[in-house]
Amino acid sequence: MITGIGIDLVSIPRIKKALERWGDKFKKKVFTDNEIKYSESHQRQEQHFAGSFAVKEAFIKAIGERNIRLNNIEIIRNVDGRPSINLHGRAKMRVEMMGINAIHSSISHDGKYSVAVVIVEK
Repeated sequence: MITGIGIDLVSIPRIKKALERWGDKFKKKVFTDNEIKYSESHQRQEQHFAGSFAVKEAFIKAIGERNIRLNNIEIIRNVDGRPSINLHGRAKMRVEMMGINAIHSSISHDGKYSVAVVIVEK
């Protein structure tokens, strides 16, 4: 049964500005080491950071919980690039308490925007 849906739209230029202004401090606060490595391995790294950011925000909306650190939500990609969510810390604990057993996510990019949707099921 679907128990939550979240969507988020992120401005890629806004993420690029945050990366330029705050650098590693921003990256470490928001992203895991694996996400940083993945995004930095691409030519348009700001697009990949924005996509991961959008999934994190969409996930938070889907579960209705604002008190979760963004770097406790890790976006991983399988071999064909499809995103999935790996949780740590409070995010993992909260999902277990809620009885969520499936999380679905999708990311898309176009021009200046990245968009993500997350669906959670019990």
